[in-house]
Amino acid sequence: MSTTTVETSAAGTGRRPADAPRKVRRRGEHSRATSLVSHAILIGASLTALFPIAWLLFLSLGPDKDDYLHPGRIWGKMTFDNYAYVLKDTSFFDWLTSTLVVVLGTTLIGVVVAASTGYAVSRMRFPGYRKLMWVLLVTQMFPIAVLIVPMYQILSDLQLIDSYLGLILVNCTTIVPYCAWLMKGYFDTIPFEIDEAGRVDGLTPFGTFARLILPLAKPGLAVAAFYSFLTAFGEVAFASTFLLSDDKYTFAVGLQTFVSEHDAQRNLMAATAVLIAIPAAVFFYIVQKNLVTGLTAGGTKG
Repeated sequence: MSTTTVETSAAGTGRRPADAPRKVRRRGEHSRATSLVSHAILIGASLTALFPIAWLLFLSLGPDKDDYLHPGRIWGKMTFDNYAYVLKDTSFFDWLTSTLVVVLGTTLIGVVVAASTGYAVSRMRFPGYRKLMWVLLVTQMFPIAVLIVPMYQILSDLQLIDSYLGLILVNCTTIVPYCAWLMKGYFDTIPFEIDEAGRVDGLTPFGTFARLILPLAKPGLAVAAFYSFLTAFGEVAFASTFLLSDDKYTFAVGLQTFVSEHDAQRNLMAATAVLIAIPAAVFFYIVQKNLVTGLTAGGTKG
């Protein structure tokens, strides 16, 4: 009778019996308050990242060049005339062609040279291989303003001023050192036994590199290609110095044509900037599957 009374009173008060097991929080499981704070921070960060893009898109719909001073007035007169003008009355498609030639050429040559350099330093022990990587790193310490003059002289002697090849080679001087370090770190994560298996099968070192190692290094190659693409895509100083013809301007240089000494057509600049972002977004979509893997894999082993 007494036992029944105790159980009934415990159930009626809603208290947990003393010997009842408590809920154990698993590793990685967060409380409700922690999850809410994390989601709030992520939402705030996402809005912060998206705001400049949304603001640029909004300004591109204003028909007047001074609408950025009074953005509230754009709501009542939104139009796509800026986009029509840029596509029909400017050299937009010439800029697009030049940009694609320079960017794709820089990406192809830069990734090939960086991958071969990174593989050589990762797998081969030749005299000065450590100093080579440090020399590549030191080249990143010099500002562009210091490098432009000697580079201009070199390209002038080679008759590569105002040529796509000259700008591609110049871009590679800034892209290859970083990508070589990136690829070297990624190749270090690939077991050396794969190279030995290739030699057992009769492959040359180049055959092992091309047929066995590169397919395994796709994530690292994606990161190197993405970095090369964005660097060449947004480069201004070299492009404005070494490309002299109007029909060879890249997007970064073409945007400057909307700004003169006494005037700035900011509405057309905004519309052009939105159109320029489309190729970069498409390239990011192509490589994004391997991008996260490649960004993290190279740091797992020295």
